[in-house]
Amino acid sequence: MNAFSFRLCATDGQARTGEIVTPHGIVRTPAFMPVGTQATVKGMQPEALRALGADIVLGNTYHLMLRPGAERIARLGGLHAFMRWPHAILTDSGGFQVMSLSPLRSIDANGVMFRSHLDGSTHVLTPERAVEIQSLLGADIAMQLDECVKLPASAAELARAMRLSLAWAERCKRAFEAAAEGRALFAIVQGGDDAGLRVESARALVAMDFQGYAIGGLAVGEPQEVMLRMIETVTPILPADRPRYLMGVGTPEDIVEAVARGIDMFDCVMPTRNGRHGLAFTRFGPVNLKNARHADDPRPLDPESPCAAAREYSRAYLHHLVKANEMLGAILLTTINLAYYQELMAGARAAIAAGRFADFRAALREGWARGDRAA
Repeated sequence: MNAFSFRLCATDGQARTGEIVTPHGIVRTPAFMPVGTQATVKGMQPEALRALGADIVLGNTYHLMLRPGAERIARLGGLHAFMRWPHAILTDSGGFQVMSLSPLRSIDANGVMFRSHLDGSTHVLTPERAVEIQSLLGADIAMQLDECVKLPASAAELARAMRLSLAWAERCKRAFEAAAEGRALFAIVQGGDDAGLRVESARALVAMDFQGYAIGGLAVGEPQEVMLRMIETVTPILPADRPRYLMGVGTPEDIVEAVARGIDMFDCVMPTRNGRHGLAFTRFGPVNLKNARHADDPRPLDPESPCAAAREYSRAYLHHLVKANEMLGAILLTTINLAYYQELMAGARAAIAAGRFADFRAALREGWARGDRAA
């Protein structure tokens, strides 16, 4: 397979469909990346995940650095072989853990010092080390180390974190160029909910010339309208011939609205985490299988779903599995949710290619508004 490249195939308004070529296969965009934080998408065998339509999964630098260790994974043939996923992999840099594990870390200009949440041991993650770990893992797409700030935050704090992330981006790029091996490094636009900081960050990163650009630090506490406004602020600055990745997003509605604004790639734990807790995503909106009203319901979740689990198991049975805390319930609902997210992406790609994305978006909204009781 050729080295990393991106081809834009069609546009419809701001929405785009294209192909990312990686050393481990083609990623069709818009793409949703199931989250495999610890070298596994919870509850899913790799071949089952591929059968749902996933072209790429996400792994996490911080967690794999701690367990089982990047050097160990490298000795065992790299992350693709280790987790038996021969397709594309993107690895997060650990920047999200700078926010989510704030009681366990300290930051300075050099990098981040973490106290392991597993055993209390100390680990230092610098931009150079983040790139090295992702190289050892063999990620097709690596992310720069950045500082993600939870919103709301002061203007001074947002500016400090954004400019630190810019400095780290430069260091990541220098480290990455020494051993790129046909892979890609994506930069991350920061700046919180401050449009001026977002513009400053995006322009500086574009001037550094990365293979792709992510928008980070959203879906971290701000309202949806703020997130969408920041996307609208940033995307016109980003090169049209590079992939655009909105990190950590999100709900089906968030994803469709971001596609309408020119975003190509997404990841989120929502379909897997919610599946493990009894919530299914469907074309009629979310369905909470914990609710007692499902206990005597013989209907499937969706008789027209391409996912066999959504078509063939009754709501009553899924309710029983969830209430009994049976492993099969988590597996089936995770499968149903990931299938829905991949179906959503396939539908978006087809609609953009056909020049009917507005109709596709309107039909989705109508189904979600109609709700599960009308199913």
